[in-house]
Amino acid sequence: MEETNGTAAAKAVAERLLLAKRHSGKSYSEIAAETGLTNVYVAQLFRRQAQLKPGTIDALRAAVPALSDELIREMMEPPFRSFRPDLVQEPAIYRLNEAVMHFGESIKEIINEEFGDGIMSAIDFYCSVDKVKGVDGKDRVVVTFDGKYLPYSEQKSEHMVSKWKVDLS
Repeated sequence: MEETNGTAAAKAVAERLLLAKRHSGKSYSEIAAETGLTNVYVAQLFRRQAQLKPGTIDALRAAVPALSDELIREMMEPPFRSFRPDLVQEPAIYRLNEAVMHFGESIKEIINEEFGDGIMSAIDFYCSVDKVKGVDGKDRVVVTFDGKYLPYSEQKSEHMVSKWKVDLS
């Protein structure tokens, strides 16, 4: 698949951002601790999958001094959120997808029991990855999805503003 100029440019910016992160010598979790963001959101910022907000600039600059004014400006632009279709072939991502698919129906049923008919937002959403020791002393991965509950609406025609008759006289 051939990349468009926009995709190639975004990839080039992400590569420069990741280089600045590497120069800091810090992990996503360390940068997150210094900025007050989640580690996954920090990773999303450096991959241009999230937008840097003005209130976070100073903390991010302090955590990653190699970030130029140009890169900060790029990070503040609304990103083109997407994923590469081949990404699911990467083993860690494949397993995450597999876990969601395997447990998804049960998770959905529990959401319905606990909240009602609705979904979890992926926009008003927080995500983090943590490392803990299991009861057997071995390392375990904890992935937390923290999304706002969004109930489905009963679709009453009187609530559908686009169907209201507008009198322009």
